[in-house]
Amino acid sequence: MTIAQLLDSLPQTGRLEWIGLRPRRREPLLAVPEATAETDRRLIGDHASVRPGGKRQVTLVQHEHLTAVAGFLGLAEPVHPGRLRRNLVVSGLNLLALKNRRVRLGDEVILEITGECHPCSRMEEELGPGGYNALRGHGGLTARIIRGGTLRVGDPVRVEP
Repeated sequence: MTIAQLLDSLPQTGRLEWIGLRPRRREPLLAVPEATAETDRRLIGDHASVRPGGKRQVTLVQHEHLTAVAGFLGLAEPVHPGRLRRNLVVSGLNLLALKNRRVRLGDEVILEITGECHPCSRMEEELGPGGYNALRGHGGLTARIIRGGTLRVGDPVRVEP
């Protein structure tokens, strides 16, 4: 099997575990059961003011990494997703394998994964000493909204062919 074939082999279906919106800059994220994605813009209710064509319209993080980050910080419980400042938490798929691919969330929304979402210095503030380094390699991904619609916690997440 070639590398191209291996990279193209993603038969798993993930699950949208959590949705968070930031009403204003530096405020805590609000967990919501559903959100509306605007095509080529943002999640409605999220403060992000992104221009059409922007590569960071939505941020995603791997659900399984919440436990890993907590372990690096010596915490007994997984880190709450809102503390990482990402919009969507996905389980069951290796998000890094989706870089430069398109994924469908539920029946309507299609995202194009545009790159890695590296931690910022706020992670020291949010997670305490070592928070920045604990999140390195586990910060998730950024995406552009190719087709908008409604997202719901529990929605399947599938790789688009």
